[in-house]
Amino acid sequence: MGIFGKPNVEELAAKKDVKGLIKALKDKDADVRRNAAGALGKIGDKSAVPALIEALKDENRLVRWHAAEALGKIGAQSAVPALIEALKDKGVREAAVRSLGWIGDKTAVPALIEALKDQNVRAYAAGALGEIGAQSAVPPLIEVLKDKDGFVRRDAAEALKKLQG
Repeated sequence: MGIFGKPNVEELAAKKDVKGLIKALKDKDADVRRNAAGALGKIGDKSAVPALIEALKDENRLVRWHAAEALGKIGAQSAVPALIEALKDKGVREAAVRSLGWIGDKTAVPALIEALKDQNVRAYAAGALGEIGAQSAVPPLIEVLKDKDGFVRRDAAEALKKLQG
C-alpha cells in the first residue's frame, strides 16, 4: 500500500506485480486505475487482458484510453472486438485505432476503413491499415490521398507504400 491506503502503482510496476496492478484497476481513485492500466501495458502480460477489456468500460475517459493503449501494447488479439467497440467512444477512438494497428488482426480492417471517415482519427486509421497490411484497404486509402489534411495524406501514402511491400 502506498500513501493514504492507495496502491503504490509505481512499486507494483517495478515488481511486475500483475495481480496487484489488476486489483488496482478496481481502485476508487481514477488516477490509480489509469496508472495501473499504463503499467500493465508496459509489462505486457497477457493475463491482464480480461481486466483491461473490462477497464474499457470505466467511467473515466483516461482510464479507458490507457486500457485501450495497453491492450495494443500487449498485442491482445482477444481484445480486438472490444477495441472495435471502443471506436464508438469519442474519448478513446485514437487509442483504439492505434492499438488495432499494433495488434495487426485483419478482422479490424472494416472498422478501420470506416474510421478513415472520422476526421479525428483518419490519419491514425490510415497508419493502422498500413500496419495490418490489408490489401482491401488500398481503394479507401487511395481516396484518402485527396484529403485536405497533409498529415492524413502523408499517413495514407505511407500505408500504401507498406502495402506495396
